[in-house]
Amino acid sequence: MKEVLKQHIIKRLGKVPDGMDMVLGHFEALTVKRGEHLLQQGEICRYVYFIVEGCVQVYIIDKNGNESIRDFYVEDYWVSDIFAFQNQSPASENIKCIEPSQLLRIHFDNFQRLAEQLPPFAAIYKRLLETAYNNTVYRLNTLNSMDALDRIKWLMEHKPALMTRISSKLIASYLGISPETMTRLKGKL
Repeated sequence: MKEVLKQHIIKRLGKVPDGMDMVLGHFEALTVKRGEHLLQQGEICRYVYFIVEGCVQVYIIDKNGNESIRDFYVEDYWVSDIFAFQNQSPASENIKCIEPSQLLRIHFDNFQRLAEQLPPFAAIYKRLLETAYNNTVYRLNTLNSMDALDRIKWLMEHKPALMTRISSKLIASYLGISPETMTRLKGKL
């Protein structure tokens, strides 16, 4: 599993960074069942996860018990409640595996130590933060300004694998439409 992470890092940095073995040594392999949570709202976020295999859902439960899906992450992505991780504060999000998943995780203390000791690892951390921010802003500015049909088209164009891996009910929640509307509009495509 760590070879996948190694290749991911090399691809992002364009070379094998110094200290690669030390970086990989701080990651712990996990096998997680479908439906298991990696993090729940209110817990201190102690880990960042790298997805080797599987699919993860990031969502919140509001005060009325309604679920709102922020995003889905699949292979070759990092996932965490980045704000809570960075500040070691209670998570505002839930992270749940929606497929059996193979993950690598690193504890906050080790992550910080590596970022301080190895500039290339700090660059990965910076990219992780930038990507999390950009994804959030993009979703707010783009998806929220589209009508329901355009959201479905966007998902089919930009994240086609999700359409076959994830239930229509979860996709509808992610797109902010009802499952009935999702079914009706998919029939028009």
